[in-house]
Order: sequence, then C-alpha cells, then structure tokens
Amino acid sequence: MTKQSFIRGTMILLAAGLLNRILGFVPRITLPRVVGAEGVGLYQLGYPLLVVLLTVITGGIPLAVAKLVAAAESEGNERKAKDVLRIALALAVLLAVLFTGGLLLGARWLSTEVLNDDRVYYTLHAMSPMLLVVGVSAVFRGYFQGRQNMIPTALSQTAETLVRIVAMLALAYALLPYGIPYAAAGAMLGVTIGEVCGLAVIVFQYFRTRGAYKAFNQATIGVGGAPRRLGASLKELLRIAVPVTGSRMVGSASYFLESVMTVKALAVAGVAVVAATTQYGALQGMVIPVLLLPGVLTYSLSVSLVPTLAEAAARGDMRLIHMRLHQSLRLALVTGAPFAVLMYVLAEPICYFLYNDAEVGGMLKLMAPVAILLYFQGPLQATLQALDRPGTALLNTFYGAAIKLTLIYVLATQPQFGIYGVLAAINVNIALVTILHWNSVVRLVKYYFPIGDLLKTAVVGAAAGWLAHEIYLGEWHPSPLARFLAAGFAAAAAYLVGVAAFGLIDRDDLGRLPFWKRRK
Repeated sequence: MTKQSFIRGTMILLAAGLLNRILGFVPRITLPRVVGAEGVGLYQLGYPLLVVLLTVITGGIPLAVAKLVAAAESEGNERKAKDVLRIALALAVLLAVLFTGGLLLGARWLSTEVLNDDRVYYTLHAMSPMLLVVGVSAVFRGYFQGRQNMIPTALSQTAETLVRIVAMLALAYALLPYGIPYAAAGAMLGVTIGEVCGLAVIVFQYFRTRGAYKAFNQATIGVGGAPRRLGASLKELLRIAVPVTGSRMVGSASYFLESVMTVKALAVAGVAVVAATTQYGALQGMVIPVLLLPGVLTYSLSVSLVPTLAEAAARGDMRLIHMRLHQSLRLALVTGAPFAVLMYVLAEPICYFLYNDAEVGGMLKLMAPVAILLYFQGPLQATLQALDRPGTALLNTFYGAAIKLTLIYVLATQPQFGIYGVLAAINVNIALVTILHWNSVVRLVKYYFPIGDLLKTAVVGAAAGWLAHEIYLGEWHPSPLARFLAAGFAAAAAYLVGVAAFGLIDRDDLGRLPFWKRRK
C-alpha cells in the first residue's frame, strides 16, 4: 500500500503540478498565435460556464470523499471506504448526465442571450462531454487524497496535460480554415480528450491498488468494518459536500457572471462585441494564466493540508495545526514573492516574448501587486474547510464576489476605464477575500504570522526587482531577449541568496523534504 506523509504528498503534487503548469503554458502561448486573441476570447467565454457546471457536479464531493475515506481508513473500515466511493460516483454521474442534457438543449440560448456572442455555441457543444468525465475523475482523486496517496492524482494530471496539449493545438489548427469559432471549439474538444485520458489513468490506478488497501487494513486492524447503511454514508457525504459546494459555487458563479458582465459592460462603454471578446480573451487567456503560475505550490499545499489538519483537529493537536499552517503560508510567501515582483517589473517583456503582444503587459502589471494575496488564499481556505468551517469560507467568498461584480458594473461601463475597470474589480476581490479568510483563521485557531518574515521577504523581493529592472533597461547588450533572460536569472539568484541570508528557508525546512532526508 502506498501512503505519503504531508510533506511527501505535497512534494508529489507540487512536482506534478509544476510540470503540468509549465507544459500547460505550451498551448497558452501557442493558441493565441493560432487563433488570435479573438479565438481565445471565444474559448474563454465558454470556460466560466463549464466551471459553474463542474462545481455543481463535483463541488465539495471530492473533499467529502477524502475526509470520509481518511476516517474510514483510520478505523480500518474498508467497507465504509468503498461505500463512500460508490455513492459519490453514483451522485456525480447522475448530476453530470442531467447537466449535460441541459447544456446541449440550451446551448443556443446561452450563447446568444447570456454570453452575448452566438459564436460560442460551438464551444459549448464541444465541452459538454467533459462534465461526465471530470465528475467521475474528481471522485477518484478525492478517494486517493483520503488514502493520502497522491501518486495516482499526479499521474492522471500529467497524462491529461500531455494529451490536452497535443489535442488542443492539433484540433484548433485543423479547424481554423472553417473559421475562428470552429477553431475555438476544436481547442475545447482537445481539452475534453485530455480529460478522458486522465480519467483512464486514475481508474487504472484504482483497480491496481484496491486489493492492497484491503489487505493492509485487514493485516493492521484485523476487521473489514461493520455493515453500514448506504443512506448513512450518503447523509455524511452530503453534510460535508453541500456547504463546500455552496462556497465554491459562489466563486464559480462569480467567475461566470464576471465573463457575462464584462462583455455587456464593455458594450455599454461603446466597445464592439468582437473587440470586447478579444479584450476578455487577453485578460483570461493571457494575463490570468501568468498570474496563476506560482499558485501550483499553494494548490499542492492546500490539497495535502486538508487531511492533515482534519486529523490534527480530531486529536485536538493545536501545535500541529499551527506548524502546518505556518509552513504552508511561509512557503506561499517565499515562493510567490519573486514571481509577483518580476511580473510587475518585467510585465511588458513577459507578455511580448510569450504572446508577441506587449500591450497585454499593462494588464499584468496592474494585477501583479495583489498576486501574493492570491497565493495566500488557497492554504487559508483549505484550513477553514479542514476545520469544519466551510460556511465561513462561503460567506467570505460571497462578500468578495458581490463587491467585484458591483465594481465591474460601475467601472467597466465607463469609457475611460473599460477593461481596466474589470482588472481593478478583480484586484479588490482578491484582496478582500484573502483578508476575510485571514481574519477567520486567526480567530479560529489563534494563529499569527511573524511580521519579520513579511518584512524580510519584502526587502529581498524589492532588491531582486531593482536588479531585474536595471539589467533589462541597461544598454549592455543589443538583444532585448538576452537582457530579459539575464534580468530574470540574476533576480532569481539574488533572491535565493537573500532568502538564505535572512533564514527564510532553513535546514529544518529542507530536512522535511524526502529527497533531502535520503541525502543526509
């Protein structure tokens, strides 16, 4: 049986997540060059609706499965673990079939009346099979998370990413002669094909490992678990899943309404539909992916944090809760700060060399200052969910979404702001939700982050940013690309030296990493 510690599980997901984010940038960079910002806009207009539907179908089910399977395994109750998996799969399949039918029947109305661009119709059809595939896959990932075995999830994500890259670009290029709407639909269909591959991998891992879990529990506990009514398991599953789904639904619905309101608000400001779709594609398809790249660490930490904190809370071990929370937040700060600094200082060259569009850099530069707060959100929200406070996370997310949508309507409808009004609204949302999550966690576990770590990171980050600025703007080399790469590498090196000098990462932190322990 394969089971990893908190740090090892985090590192496995981190490695897979980092690889997937890097690989995922291949279509992010190439797709705009194939279909243009307008094609990316059509793709991105359909994506928020997909997120909403997947939130309803999966939502809190993977988290509920992870918690219940972890509890069943600690009791040696293998029967309960299997019951939870079966019920979650049945629920996910039922919801997926219902919403897939609704999407296919309502695609024409959604594209014309809601999304304000009838060309999205083909993208909506291309993404419809994904609902069932992702719903089932999410349940299995929650199952393995509860087993504290992150390898199947990592393998599944990597396989999905590799297939998606090839399928997205191949189908978008093949369908481009038929028009940009068909090319955007081809890109979405490529994502669906990747998800099918990811599901196949994780299902294979399930059948490969299920016998080992049963043998392990019988050998260590000696029992298979008492008979249990499926209704009781369903009730437990819904008790955890429904509040989490509600919390995530606020964020997903906010994302969907953001896409709808952005296009409509820009139209009120006098921006044509095609231009509005293009601007929205630049924001969601170019700027946001760069901003979210460092979030791979906080995502990995968040996934591994839930079962660890839930177990510590059940034992009343406040010291372990504080230690894991501090570890997660400090890693999020130290790893996210240099990215935020470079995205601000080198915004234009980053967007030029990635997308051949330096003008998009103005959007990235505006969002870079709130990036650190965004990277803090994952561990903070995971803490609230692990400690049975999903309702608190729900309210915090709702307040932020309400403010964001209000600001989009107020600012983006003004011709002098346009798309930058949308950016300002998103920044306010990120800051507000993070602050609310932080306040909730502090009140719940009486935890306080050392101000010294914040100040040290700020000093080191500012020094690295100044160095990158000076090197890039210097006249020491005629090639802008050479200066850009030199600025990035020099800033990274200076930042690492500063982090080591200030003790932001020490030997004790390195000693927690599995590969470092084997070297000692």
